[in-house]
Order: sequence, then C-alpha cells, then structure tokens
Amino acid sequence: MKLFITVNSVLLLLFGSMSGQAASYYERADVQQFIDAMVSQHDYPESELVALFKSVQEQKQVARAIKAPAERKKKWHQYRAIFMTQSRIKNGIKFWTEHETILQQAEQHYGVPAEIIVAIIGVETFYGKHTGKHPVFASLVTLGFGETRSKFFRSELEHFLLLCLEEGMDPASLSGSYAGAMGLGQFISSSYRHYSVDADNDGKRDLWTSSEDIIHSVANYFRQHGWREQQGITQQIERALDSGQIDTSNTLKPKFSVAALRAQGFSINSDLQGPVSLIVLDQQDRQEYWLGQHNFYVITRYNHSHMYAMAVYQLSQEIKGQWTSLLANDN
Repeated sequence: MKLFITVNSVLLLLFGSMSGQAASYYERADVQQFIDAMVSQHDYPESELVALFKSVQEQKQVARAIKAPAERKKKWHQYRAIFMTQSRIKNGIKFWTEHETILQQAEQHYGVPAEIIVAIIGVETFYGKHTGKHPVFASLVTLGFGETRSKFFRSELEHFLLLCLEEGMDPASLSGSYAGAMGLGQFISSSYRHYSVDADNDGKRDLWTSSEDIIHSVANYFRQHGWREQQGITQQIERALDSGQIDTSNTLKPKFSVAALRAQGFSINSDLQGPVSLIVLDQQDRQEYWLGQHNFYVITRYNHSHMYAMAVYQLSQEIKGQWTSLLANDN
C-alpha cells in the first residue's frame, strides 16, 4: 500500500508538473500571427524568428517590475536623493572633461546645453555603469505578450527586431532595462530607430560604445521633441500660506498663465510669456513650487515624470556649476 501511494504520488507530481508547464512562446497563436506579420510586412527571415521564439524564456521579474515601478512610491526628497549625489556629480564632471569637444559640437548643432546631455546620461545609466542586465528580446516578448501595456511593448518588439536587422545586431545578445531600454542614453527601440545618430560616420548607430553617437543622439532626441534654444527650463517660486486651494495635479504640459498663478498667491519675479506648468514637490517638511517652461516639458518626453525632469535639471545645474568653477580655477 505504501509503495502504491508513493508511485502514484510520483506520477501525480510528474504529470502535474508537465501539464502545468508553460507552453513555448512559439506555440502560441498570437506569436504565430506576429511572426507571419514580420515576414510578410518586413521580409524578416522567418527561420531567425522561429529560432528566437522557440528558445526565449518568460522573464517573470520583468513582468512584476513593469506593474509597479519602484520610483512611483517615492516622494520628491527621496527620489532626489538617488541622483543628487557627489559621486554622480563628480562622474558627470569627469564625463564632460573626457568628451568636451563632442559635447560642444552637439550643443552647437542641436541647441541643447551640454549640461542637460550630461545629466541625462548620468540619471539614466550613471555614465554607462548601469545600462541594464535584462535580455532585451526576452523582456519585450514577456511584456509584448503579457498583460500590462502589451500593445505598446509588442510594437517595441517589432521595432527592436527591425533595429537589429538594420544595424546588423544579434537580437539575443543585447541587454538593457526591464522595459527594453538600451545603451548609455537608454533609448527604447522605437526611439533608437527614430532619433539615434551615426555621428562618427562608421555606418552604425552605436549607443553603447560610441561617444559621438551617444551624445549626438541624446541631443537629437531633445531637438526633435521641440527643444527651444536659449530658453529657460524651470524656476522656483513662492506662495503665501493663506491664498486658498490650488491645482496640485502636476500636469506636465504647460497650461497656466503667469497672471493666473499670481492671482492664486504666487510670487513670480518673471516676465515669462506663454503658458507654464505648476510643479509641486514634496520635501520632508514642506512643499516646493516651481514653474515649468516649455523645455521642462521637453525633458518629460524622455520620461513622463515631473520628478524625473526636475532631477535632470538640478543635476545639470550642479554639474555645470562645478564644471565652470574648475575651468575658472584652471585659468
């Protein structure tokens, strides 16, 4: 009797495991449709797609991460502390020093300040130290055929495969963020195809090792999203404590007039024209208020977050200030 129970238990575990085992992505009808579309619409080699989808594994950590990004839970003072460190500022100055000529050329060509380019790369990957360890193809398959924003990520998967075809890259060899962002500037696949630049003229757009391509691509991204040369980004403002209720929704797109904000009790020493956004940031013991100009909105096109854009701006100003002081001391 004991032997019978043991054998049946083993068989139950064996067949239960087999029946519960996830099917290969290649066996799914929606994946077959995707492969057929890639072949018919883009003339993508079918044998390569078959091999890729037969070997890819679901990235469960990626599926969990996309549902609840850790940064969403942080207040501004916590978020700011991640990026406004002496180490990140010091490495930003080092990056600027090593690539001064390229940054100057990019600023002149695209009209985007060097400090903004440096700060973006600093915030995104700590100047290349953290470009991501997730396999991009597997991440995009997991998300593209998953539950959260699948339509968006399936489109990114299509862009990724076309990018690899265009640039002669092996889809299975590339790593990036859990959302599929790549290189020092963390471009998603569609952005890589649309905004990256072959600045060193070697026939490839390399956002991992080519300083020229990386810097010019970041600058081009901002220029293509409407960066306005020689215009401001943001400025802090003050408000009387007893001036009533205000809109604290942190709408990214500028929608307020300066006059309307003054009417709500804000002290604004500026002759700004056109709409601005109102940015409300939570410090530990108070709230801060900032005006967001058009270029602040452009920074949020890189990452749709007012805290992200403010971190980039403040990091850029710290780096620029210390960089300027170093130049002055050298002279």
